Amino acid sequence: MWAEPFVHPALFYRGGGEYVSATTAFIREGLAAGEPVAVAVPPWNLALIEAELGAQASDVLLLDMTQAGRNPGRIIPGVLRAFADRHLDRHVRIIGEPIWAGRTATEYPACAQHEALINLAFTGRRVTILCPYDLAGLTDEVIREAARTHPVLRDATSEWASDDYAPELVVEGHNRPLDEPGKFASLSFDHTNLSAVRTLAAQEATALGFHGDRLDDIRLAVAELGANSLDHGGGSGVLRVWAEDDRLVCEVSDAGHITDPLVGRRPVDPRDAGSRGLLIVNLLSDLVRVHTRAGATAIRAYFVLP
Repeated sequence: MWAEPFVHPALFYRGGGEYVSATTAFIREGLAAGEPVAVAVPPWNLALIEAELGAQASDVLLLDMTQAGRNPGRIIPGVLRAFADRHLDRHVRIIGEPIWAGRTATEYPACAQHEALINLAFTGRRVTILCPYDLAGLTDEVIREAARTHPVLRDATSEWASDDYAPELVVEGHNRPLDEPGKFASLSFDHTNLSAVRTLAAQEATALGFHGDRLDDIRLAVAELGANSLDHGGGSGVLRVWAEDDRLVCEVSDAGHITDPLVGRRPVDPRDAGSRGLLIVNLLSDLVRVHTRAGATAIRAYFVLP
């Protein structure tokens, strides 16, 4: 029906019955065709799908999206591409549900941008990614934006092309200045004191209870952001660190401008030369928010408090 080999439908559903019926039909069609199938949805919906599939569940890769996709910025490289790239010679089916009623207002812009960027990341690929949206649990604005980020829309009985499809508008619409924090620790840095970036972030994180591997993750993420500022942001930057709700926030700002919307979302072969700083930050952080324009970029990495 659709000329483009990549298909990205939004599934609008009400209630568990519609959800299970549509998602398991999608899965079983793929299995019957010999296609690899992955499902990355919140655990309450994962349990419904697994129960309905019965023995067939063992033929599907099942992932808890609240963990694998806690940071929307790592879903493309760490979930979708990680699965699809293992099956380059076959058509692949994936159910991905990155937006649910429990997502916060801080997380949602990153979720919407993720949904828009899927289209760019998979153009020309033999992949179908079905994204469920709960009509009863999500706001009208979220549903309207789903029609902008998905070229194909479905409900319990029909499928149609979206007249509102415009993913670039969603990406840019959420590229807004980030709210100013209250109290924070800060440090201006350049090539002479880059190590101080790690030190300050580690001090603030330790005071909030981070330790072990998670503390190392924070050090590495902030170091990568600082190195990016030296390489791509004019040779200097500013680190700010603070606690916000239940998260530690590490923000690095500089004079750079990110013009590639998929930066940090492409898997990188470790043998390849080149920068992968923002990819590392996406893979390590619980949330990443970005505001970028000519002459100024701010990137915030969020880490849930222990």
